[in-house]
Amino acid sequence: MAEQKTLLRALAGEKLDTPPVWMMRQAGRYLPEYRATRAQAGDFLSLCYNPDLAAEVTLQPIRRYGFDAAILFADILLVPQALGADLWFVTGEGPRLSTITDQAGFDALKGVDDIHETLSPIYETVKILSRELPQETTLIGFAGAPWTVATYMIAGRGTKDQGPAHALKDENRPVFEALLDRITAATIEYLAAQIDAGAEVVKIFDSWAGSLKGDDFTKYALEPAKQIIAALKARYPHIPVIAFPREAGDGYIGFAKATGADCVAIDNSVDSDWAAANVQVDGCVQGNLAPHHMVTGGQDLIDETRRIVKAFKNGPHIFNLGHGITPDADPENVHVMLEAIRG
Repeated sequence: MAEQKTLLRALAGEKLDTPPVWMMRQAGRYLPEYRATRAQAGDFLSLCYNPDLAAEVTLQPIRRYGFDAAILFADILLVPQALGADLWFVTGEGPRLSTITDQAGFDALKGVDDIHETLSPIYETVKILSRELPQETTLIGFAGAPWTVATYMIAGRGTKDQGPAHALKDENRPVFEALLDRITAATIEYLAAQIDAGAEVVKIFDSWAGSLKGDDFTKYALEPAKQIIAALKARYPHIPVIAFPREAGDGYIGFAKATGADCVAIDNSVDSDWAAANVQVDGCVQGNLAPHHMVTGGQDLIDETRRIVKAFKNGPHIFNLGHGITPDADPENVHVMLEAIRG
């Protein structure tokens, strides 16, 4: 059955008449059934660590829309928590973490071998999904990229310009690089455990890659991705990897070849025709409808969806948004998008 899954075919480099489709954050607050399940869990982290409920919210958009892939419901900040950082969520404001800003803070972190006790419920969620997903639906596991995860661990929260992480990078390079190395090693083991549990594809989310410029982009976005992918490919040669260095701009060019990624996901700050000419030449591209279309809908949604499909029609393509679907999206607009792709 795996050979027939359209998402795996696209990742293997096959050009398909109709691209496979899924959405980042497809299990999320825009769906009433998600909100009901989250209320049942009590809070966001309780939902992440409850395998039955996490599997349920992963399955909800598959039942409703029939996407070609389901992505594990979890959060990129579970790895810092597994490494010993304190993690909590403030309603309406997002995540908060204890901070790593010096050698003492780094020395207090746990070793990579110790992460699995905290993360074992996530692996159980993957096992449930591998049993319960429809046969034609591909299961995607994921983790945050080291740079993006580090920005949260250094600042203790999300920031507009990732200033605290850039400051530590410039002022205490040894601690900064040691932190990235620890996250990189943990990410390899975390994704490997997801694959062992049944993930058929893994994705590396580097949400803040765009704030790294020049040599910093190469050293702290590209090189960690290359290291993670090489380690995974050594163990699991047939498991595809999607890399998402968001807002990389020209950094998208050659990223797949440089890192060994099977697919590069692109955000909506770059034009799809440009990406077809410059990124898709190296293989599969995923993207890149602007998420605001899922709020506004209408003919613009249909036209833009069709334009993106047309732009990438000459090579392997996975249709997705350029970033996650937002809580104010209209669930009916997802049906409109799917009809424009498949209709």
